[in-house]
Amino acid sequence: MYVGIQTRLDKLKALKQDHLLTGGLKGLEKESLRVNTQGKIAQTPHPLALGSALTNPYITTDYSEALLEFITPPFSDTQDTLNFMESIHAYTYRHLKDEMLWGTSMPCIVDGDMSIPIADYGNSNIGKMKHIYRIGLWHRYGRSMQAIAGIHFNYSLADDFWPVYQKIEDNTAQSQDFISQSYMDMTRNIHRYGWIILYLFGASPAICKSFLKGRTHTFEAFDAGTLFKPYATSLRMSDIGYKNDSQSDINISYNNLDAYVARLLAATQTPYADYQRFGVKDNEGNYQQLNDNILQIENEYYSNVRPKQVAKSGERPSEALKNRGVRYVELRSVDLSPFDPAGVSETQLYFLEAFMIFCLLADSPTMSPTEKTCVDKNLTLVASEGRKPGLLLQKNGQAIDLTSWGLELCQAMTELCQTLDADNKDKPYSSSLNEQIAKFNDVKLTPSAIVLQSMSQQQLPFFKFAMSQSKRHLEYFKSKPLDPSEMQTFELASATSLEQQRKIEQTDTVSFERFLQHYFSTDKVSTS
Repeated sequence: MYVGIQTRLDKLKALKQDHLLTGGLKGLEKESLRVNTQGKIAQTPHPLALGSALTNPYITTDYSEALLEFITPPFSDTQDTLNFMESIHAYTYRHLKDEMLWGTSMPCIVDGDMSIPIADYGNSNIGKMKHIYRIGLWHRYGRSMQAIAGIHFNYSLADDFWPVYQKIEDNTAQSQDFISQSYMDMTRNIHRYGWIILYLFGASPAICKSFLKGRTHTFEAFDAGTLFKPYATSLRMSDIGYKNDSQSDINISYNNLDAYVARLLAATQTPYADYQRFGVKDNEGNYQQLNDNILQIENEYYSNVRPKQVAKSGERPSEALKNRGVRYVELRSVDLSPFDPAGVSETQLYFLEAFMIFCLLADSPTMSPTEKTCVDKNLTLVASEGRKPGLLLQKNGQAIDLTSWGLELCQAMTELCQTLDADNKDKPYSSSLNEQIAKFNDVKLTPSAIVLQSMSQQQLPFFKFAMSQSKRHLEYFKSKPLDPSEMQTFELASATSLEQQRKIEQTDTVSFERFLQHYFSTDKVSTS
């Protein structure tokens, strides 16, 4: 299956165009809980100095009012991407007063579902819609799992790459159709091999007992305040994350863009019995969800990877894909690293980029529902038991040892990483690949193992370990200088976003019910 990557690399080199593999755009989205000095989820509103969560392009909120989301623009240079993410943190910390950002994916002390405040986006119709969508998520899945934080890595190849790639593939389709199909091929391979991300970078093997209070579970006690699974890599990506019972029948296809969009849209239009039972509104007329369909909107579908297009004003995500094809791919399975202030390291980003290019260049047969079920099981298994000695996964219907498969994938990436390094004397891609190979040869080097080892050596429950790391990050960012031009960028974005929200609220001319009806009947408004 990896033969294709060698053939494609050889063709690019023969044309002296292999340099086009570098220069792709990298962007990050990172969620972080605001917590108070006791490590409890902040109950305060989104800080005004950070601007409007509805319209600020860099600092917004995810599910909760306390769950900040930081967004970088896409950069061709990896270091620029990470630097911008760190600058957002530094700016934010200058306005957090007595609060800090929680440094792990799994949340701090959770004092029941109601201790997680749902994000507020103001009084505009679009703001109300985003809020009610989140109320719907609460009723469908509970609030606790919505407080889990992660990192999304957004990637696209350079524009100049595509005509050359289309030529070596002997493809005569329209340019954007070829690009979209190539990205869909990439997403299938990310599904096939995505378990490797959890093994290499999963950093959530333990949780605070409060997270599962009142729920039955199969976890072991690490200490009086901590639950864990001895071989887990990423509990964030395990069964305690999103419960997808209602989504199991959607049968999303990644074989081509039309099929993907059609299945997503169908799920937003198909009623689901359990959601019909508790209704769209309560007895007093308050909204409990946007609708009673399998998905309220497309973004409710949970996946470790998504093909994406930037939505214009007035477009739903699926409409943006339908109208202009795939622009980039979003890898969503990355845990926050408690050992890196920004939750991710530069070395890690080099591997993620190489992995996504590998998934594009390697052969990617169409994926049957049976194979999709199999790769989903691999992902769940590695999340819960990825460090278990001799763990077997399923590859092409055959059992294979995780370590053997991991080393096989790394070997298949070797020449690609050498190509990406080109004339860079530091060889960052190859160096990062070697770090990952070391983790397959010694499981103790994985972040999940290091987290448990650190907790054990320091005799710290998960909460105190995470609190300690969070305080280190706080000190790092409070002492980090912020360039005046960067400060101006964020201050301007904050001020502008507040004014934009005011204008949106002032110019709403229809009732919310009419707005909602218009949205679902004409697909004219994006709620991403």
